[in-house]
Amino acid sequence: MYAKTLQRPALVLNRNWQPVNVATVARALVLVWNESARVVDPEDYQTYTWDDWSRLRPAEGERFIQAVRFRLRVPEVITLTGYESMPTASVAFSRRNLFRRDHYTCQYCGIQPGSSELTIDHVVPRSQGGESRWDNCVLACVACNLRKANRTPIQARMRLRKPPVQPAWHPLYATHAPRIESWSRFVSEAYWNVPLEQ
Repeated sequence: MYAKTLQRPALVLNRNWQPVNVATVARALVLVWNESARVVDPEDYQTYTWDDWSRLRPAEGERFIQAVRFRLRVPEVITLTGYESMPTASVAFSRRNLFRRDHYTCQYCGIQPGSSELTIDHVVPRSQGGESRWDNCVLACVACNLRKANRTPIQARMRLRKPPVQPAWHPLYATHAPRIESWSRFVSEAYWNVPLEQ
C-alpha cells in the first residue's frame, strides 16, 4: 500500500510557481529532503521544508506514509527552490496526445462520441503525400471520416474547426496521472477540460 502511495503523482512548480513537471511522491520527498524543493499546501499556499512538513500530522482520512516513528503527509504539490525556467520539451506525436490536443472532439462536426468512435484523419490524405504529423492529423468521428474519404477538406467541402498545430508542452502531457483536485489552483482550467485517460 505504501509503495503505491509513493508512486502517486505530485505536481512540480518552478520557483515562479509555474507547473513544469509531474513527479512521483517518492521523488518529490527526495527533492524536499535535499532542500531542492518545498512542499506547498494548496489550501493556504504556505510552503514547508522537510523539518516543517514532517512535524505536521495527517488529518482524518488524509493520505500518509508510515515512517518508523511518525506518519508523513503525502505532498500533492511542491515548488523548486532554484529553478525559474519553463521546460523546452516538445509534445511527442502520439495517438494519446492527439486525443488530448483535440479534446476527444471531431474536428469537423464538433461532436464528442467517445474515443472508440473517433478516428485519426490525415487532412491531406497519405495517398496525396500527406504525412503523419501534428499539422496534418486531426480527430474525426467515423461519419465525418467516411464522408471526407480520401480527399482534402477543400475537395470534400468540409471545414476544419481549427487548423491542426503542435501543442505547447505542458506537464499533463507527460503523465498518465489521475486528476488531483488541489492541482486546479496551479494548472490552467483549459488543461482540466482535457480528459487524461479514456
